[in-house]
Amino acid sequence: MFALLALLQMSSPSSSASSKHLTAIFLVARSELPDPNFGDSVVLVMNDLGPAPVGIIINRPTRVPLSSLFPDLKSLARLHEKLYFGGPVEMDSVWFLFRAAKQPKDAVPAFDGVYLSASRDLLMQLLARDKPMEGLRVFLGHSGWAPGQLESEIARGDWALGQANPEAIFSSKSDHPWPSSQDAGPST
Repeated sequence: MFALLALLQMSSPSSSASSKHLTAIFLVARSELPDPNFGDSVVLVMNDLGPAPVGIIINRPTRVPLSSLFPDLKSLARLHEKLYFGGPVEMDSVWFLFRAAKQPKDAVPAFDGVYLSASRDLLMQLLARDKPMEGLRVFLGHSGWAPGQLESEIARGDWALGQANPEAIFSSKSDHPWPSSQDAGPST
């Protein structure tokens, strides 16, 4: 997780005058996608975070309560919030997307006032707010592709492209919880 945070910090637009502008899109998987990690998934994909696209599956709540990550934060137990499956890469890492008026330290912009981070300190600050889950979603793992892989999958018709928007991430609960009894994948 710390290596990932270092990569995110190095890729931050403020770290280099020549950095490219970050862009983000939604990928919507075709329902017949053979990979159970991605079937019926909506993935927020960000470019310019590394040598290949990085993404977070936004519509796969797990059965794991968020409070299990932080058992000392008693205020989380009453919220009944779940951790989300961000993807099959680095399943022991915790990522989060959140809304903010300006870019905090240890976060990179995803799009339109939405930021991405893996900083435990920043997550603890957000969870200490009066309304900790407002504009916040927490994920286990992330998604990634080798250079050229995602482009090939899009050309094959595995993914439909959509415009990223904050409401799709923060304003609704998933209609497709994961894992379900028919899904194969990491059990949580």
